[in-house]
Amino acid sequence: MHRRVITYSRNAFLPLTTVCANRCGYCCFRTPVREGCIMPPGEALRTMEVSAELGCTEALFTFGERPGAVPGFTAMLKRIGYTDILDYVYDLSLAAIRLGLLPHTNAGILSYQELDRLRAVNASMGLMLETTAEVAAHRDSPGKDPGVRIEMIENAGKLSIPFTTGILVGIGETMEDREESFQVIRDLHRRFGHIQEVIVQNFRPKPGTPMEGTPTPETSELCATITLAREILPSDVAVQIPPNLADASHLIGCGVDDLGGVSPLTIDYVNPERPWPEIEELKRVAGDAELRERLCIYPQYIEKGWYSPLLEPLIRQLAERIRKVEPG
Repeated sequence: MHRRVITYSRNAFLPLTTVCANRCGYCCFRTPVREGCIMPPGEALRTMEVSAELGCTEALFTFGERPGAVPGFTAMLKRIGYTDILDYVYDLSLAAIRLGLLPHTNAGILSYQELDRLRAVNASMGLMLETTAEVAAHRDSPGKDPGVRIEMIENAGKLSIPFTTGILVGIGETMEDREESFQVIRDLHRRFGHIQEVIVQNFRPKPGTPMEGTPTPETSELCATITLAREILPSDVAVQIPPNLADASHLIGCGVDDLGGVSPLTIDYVNPERPWPEIEELKRVAGDAELRERLCIYPQYIEKGWYSPLLEPLIRQLAERIRKVEPG
C-alpha cells in the first residue's frame, strides 16, 4: 500500500500593510495609519531575495483589506510611489517571479476585474470565508459579510484561479455553521473546480483585542471539525491546518492533508507569538505519513494549465526542482 502523503510549502510571508478597513474582534494585525504601516519596497525585495536563496518557492502577499478606504493611507502610500496598494502588489509579484518565487496574494475582498488583473502575475490566490454565520466578532467588518466573500470566491472560480479558502473555528459560530460553511465551499468547487485547499484555522485569543478572554477551541473540537470537513469536501480538495496554531500531531489523523506554508525566514505576522515549526518538526508531526513539498499551485492545476503564460517557465522549473527531492 502507498504511504499517506502530507504536503507543505516553503514561503516568504510579506505583510504589505497592516492598515485595514475591517475591525475584527480577534485581530492583532490591524494598526492605524502610522509610520511603518507599509512594508517598503527595499525590505520586500530583500525578504524575497533571501527567501529564494533559502529554497522558498512562494511569495505570500497578505495585507489589510481595502486600506485605501482608511483616511491618510493613500498619502502614506504615495511616499513609495503608488496611489493603489494593488499596483504595489502587482509590481512586487513581477519582482517575485524574477527572483524565482511564485506569488500568492491574499488581499481580502477584490472585484472581478481586480482578480482578473492579479491572476496574470499570481500562481494562486486566497480568501478565508471564515464563516457563513453572522457573528459579533465581525460587527465592525463590512468585508466579512458572508455574501460578499462568497461572491469573490465565486468570481475566482469564474476566472479559473487556483484558490485557497477556509474557516475560522471559535469566533462565535456553531458546529452547524461550520457544516454550512463547508457545504458552501463544496458547492462552489463543484461548479468551478478551483478550490485547491480549505484551511481549518483555530481562533487564538490576542491580548488587547475584544476577544482576548475567549478560549481557544479544544483539540477534540478541532478534530471533529476537520473530520466534518473531510466528509463534506470533495476528495480533490485538501484540508489544511496551520501547524503553528494547534497541536498538529494530534490532528493529522482527523483528516488533514496539508500543513500549509512555513517560512525559514519570516514570521507569521497574523499570529506573531506562534513561530513556524522547522521542517524536521513537520516530519515528526506527519508521523507515519510521507511529508512532501508542494508549490502554492497544486499539481492538478499545473496539469490543467490554470496559470498565465508569464508564470509557466517558473512553475515548470520549480515543479521539477521539488520533484527531484521527493523520496524514492
